[in-house]
Amino acid sequence: MLPIVLAAVSALAFGTADFSGGKASRWADPIAVTVVSQMLSLPLLVVLVLVVPGTPSALDLGWGLLAGVAGAGGVMLLYRALATGVMAVVAPVTAITAAIVPIVAGLVLADSPGAVALGGAGLAVVAIALVSLGERGAARRVSGRVLAMALAAGLLFGVFFALLGQADESAGMWPVLAVRVSSVAFGLALAARTGTRLRLGRRVLGWAAAAGLLDSAANALFLAAAGRGHLSVVAAVASLYPASTVLLALAVDRERLRPVQLAGLGFAAAALVLSSV
Repeated sequence: MLPIVLAAVSALAFGTADFSGGKASRWADPIAVTVVSQMLSLPLLVVLVLVVPGTPSALDLGWGLLAGVAGAGGVMLLYRALATGVMAVVAPVTAITAAIVPIVAGLVLADSPGAVALGGAGLAVVAIALVSLGERGAARRVSGRVLAMALAAGLLFGVFFALLGQADESAGMWPVLAVRVSSVAFGLALAARTGTRLRLGRRVLGWAAAAGLLDSAANALFLAAAGRGHLSVVAAVASLYPASTVLLALAVDRERLRPVQLAGLGFAAAALVLSSV
């Protein structure tokens, strides 16, 4: 039960972080938003390492470093896609792709979690699809380029989940710190190559700080969940983050909630119950 609770809370944090990053990316370059937000989260990660130190091996740190590069690339693509303003389509397309990759990886690398729990994982993917159905005509406003970015971001997030899920529970929070070190280094290198300025206005900085802190907290929660549960199920539950993204878009941006999205939220609740069995 604990791994599912941790994964569910990580989904809430991931979704809120994506909403915050998407808002910031409407007024600033997504590369700058990603790098600055992740740099602002470093103090939180230092605290987490001190509280949950662990004894990481070189392999655990390696998984974290590789996951960080995949995650940073995914975040930049997602923020750029979210900045188009159609969050209710972009975020779930990304999440469905992100869910499928670690589900397959978990089944290949470990024993099956059982029919009921695996059914919960499948139901979570259905829930993501239903929650993704925003206003009529929203999909027509999404260009092929934006859709490609959303799919690529989802693939990178799926790789991120699969790689970070390989770290041993005894490593503590060190793999998450390794994630952030490599993602910041990757972002800085990309910013230098593209000539992106990392200065953000005060209005954008608040959204970026929220995105970075919540993303790091979500990573830590996912690592704790993956160390205690089956990767296929935990990653599927963590991929339910579009629910919080869409609800925030409804509350802040006044997007409308359709009946099918309400059904999706119900499916999400059912997925949590089945996955915890």
